[in-house]
Amino acid sequence: MTEPAPEAAAKRPAGGRWLIAGLAVALLGLLAASVATGYAAIDVSGAARDLIAGRTTLPALVLWELRVPRALLGALVGFSLGLSGAVLQGYLRNPLADPGVLGISSAAALGAVVVFYGGLAGTLGLALPLGGIAGAALAALALNLLAARGAGTLGLILAGVGLASLSGALTALALNLSPNPYAALEIVFWLMGSLADRGMDHVWLCLPLMALGWALMLSTAGALDALTLGEDTAASLGYGLASVRARIVTGAALAVGSGVAVSGAMGFVGLVVPHLVRPLVGQRPGASLLPSGLTGAVLVLAADIAIRLLPTRPELKLGVVTALIGAPFLILLLLRRGRMAR
Repeated sequence: MTEPAPEAAAKRPAGGRWLIAGLAVALLGLLAASVATGYAAIDVSGAARDLIAGRTTLPALVLWELRVPRALLGALVGFSLGLSGAVLQGYLRNPLADPGVLGISSAAALGAVVVFYGGLAGTLGLALPLGGIAGAALAALALNLLAARGAGTLGLILAGVGLASLSGALTALALNLSPNPYAALEIVFWLMGSLADRGMDHVWLCLPLMALGWALMLSTAGALDALTLGEDTAASLGYGLASVRARIVTGAALAVGSGVAVSGAMGFVGLVVPHLVRPLVGQRPGASLLPSGLTGAVLVLAADIAIRLLPTRPELKLGVVTALIGAPFLILLLLRRGRMAR
């Protein structure tokens, strides 16, 4: 069944266009700042000229092999988390939903841990992200099979919670049974989330999957606006709810799963970002999707730059920093909702 785009959803408010433009400018500025930030000072413009000229100088290698991939992955992972959080909060109509609510992040982490535990990470350079992507794909397949059997929104949430719990338990079991304490420690550090020591091969691996996931989730913008009026109303407007659900689950799995596969777990970004954006777009779920993705990219890049500017060595894990930012926000949100309910 074709899905008509309502006139209200088709016309983006002028304020929304300015918001997107401002976020895009901020993102470009942070990308440049991320490339210029590091423990060793280098001439970025000179290194860029060396790259263009094909000269393999040390600054050029540092720029291309370390700083550019880190900046790009920060933007890609942040965009995926922000967009997924906005889509899931809009579809589930739950302001506390985030990409972890479907268990996809936990399943991706489990896939990577299995690769660690099996020793494949040391034999194949991309074994770790490939394992994470495989875990996310299996989670998406299980959720889509459940949805195809007629499970509603509540059933999808319960399945996600169960999948997250099972993945977490199996991850803990792998850590408990690991015969090598150093491997267990490496798994724990990876689970904390980081963009350090990633290369362009990680970017090329996750980018196509993320782009496909973004396209699937962005295609549901009109349906999310219609769902604010209820599922029956959305169905009467011509939106196929089964198709919408499948695109959301598959898109979130592709985008978030590949992000977790290359960077580890980063909590609270998908939870916090939509709450920052929705008041600026008139509380419309569909209008918040693209700004939420851009805000997520801005937030992750800013946090990653801050990590490198802090004097702590070794550097803090990015997932730890995002949790330190997001947990107080969640507490404040719950307190605010409690006061409004009185």
